Amino acid sequence: MLTKAFIPYRGYYSSPFTRWQGSLANEHSIILGAKTSKRFFESKGWDPHEIQYVLVGSTVYQKQWFYGGPWAAAMLGATEAPGVLINQACSTSAFSIYQAGMGLETGLFDHSWCLLADRCSNGPHASWPNPNGPGGQVITEDWVMDNFGLDPWAGGAMIQTAENVAKEYALTREQCDALTLRRQEQYQQGLANDREFQKRYMFPVEVQLSKKKTLLVEADEGVFPSTTEGLAALRPVLPEGVHTYGSQTYPADGNCGIAVTTRERARELSADPKLEIQILSFGFARAKKGFMGAAVAPSARMALEKAGLTTKDLGAIKTHNPFASNDLAMAKVLGLDVNAMNNFGSSLIYGHPQAPTGGRLVIEGIEELAVKGGGYLLFSGCAAGDTAASLVLKVG
Repeated sequence: MLTKAFIPYRGYYSSPFTRWQGSLANEHSIILGAKTSKRFFESKGWDPHEIQYVLVGSTVYQKQWFYGGPWAAAMLGATEAPGVLINQACSTSAFSIYQAGMGLETGLFDHSWCLLADRCSNGPHASWPNPNGPGGQVITEDWVMDNFGLDPWAGGAMIQTAENVAKEYALTREQCDALTLRRQEQYQQGLANDREFQKRYMFPVEVQLSKKKTLLVEADEGVFPSTTEGLAALRPVLPEGVHTYGSQTYPADGNCGIAVTTRERARELSADPKLEIQILSFGFARAKKGFMGAAVAPSARMALEKAGLTTKDLGAIKTHNPFASNDLAMAKVLGLDVNAMNNFGSSLIYGHPQAPTGGRLVIEGIEELAVKGGGYLLFSGCAAGDTAASLVLKVG
């Protein structure tokens, strides 16, 4: 259990998430993330030179990714701070936040910034020498789609792991469709009153279209409303499966940033010094081969146990749910009300840009509890390789 790591209230932001091949499709994710963070600091009146360490979470290779950590730190204004690049697939956010927390816990640094940025659009196409191949032909890989489509250990696509979990936990097509509609309803709550809830944390992204023209992206792009009839009319992605393209997420682009610092510094930087946000614990798990979504519940249980809590203590639960079966299986194992999780939005609805997905969910959970007056937050999510990660935070 951590005791020294805190997040300033409103000391974070998430950009809007944009659809695959949408408004952010041509932007270098780390450059855009660093520029957005710098603009965020300026809006808060923060001095980036006070940041001692930058943790950059990124999973989709971009040009000069090799320099990602220190390069991003310099671009956002923390020119004296080193940076590290963290890649743990869909649990990159959780691991980055936890590592920042451990830096505070051990006294390694007092003030850090987690920059989480990815672009699934226009993913790189990699090639490697293959001298022994026919005619010396190279080995190639589509960085994004080939990895979505094949886990080299489990031997199948991610959608297959979701179907394996659905079968194991006796989940139905009707349950997946109904949950998708519920998640749509919850996302719409975040749009109520002119996006009142989203505006608590969402920070616009500037895209330079030309020397004289700038595009300001202020809201999510690519969310398609679902209906009972529309979902029922879709074919399963896999024959005899329970998931359609309506009950799974989609690749997206975006970034977010979160300050992790001391209690004293958090109070100084907080929009409300009376509201304290503490990182309490981290949990992880790995399920059996080909059952990615089944890892979420044990990772959540581990995080709760390390924080000395049970599910009954929780005020909010946020999950990265690339497939509807993820939440259904987690709720079944932990005895949760699946319809009460993920208020105001989730990756099932607004897309999955990889590294920033979990960060946005954590931020939304903090804001949900701020509205309620405080409580404990659980974030959990699966990740490639049949793994999962969870965080518990205290807001109040």
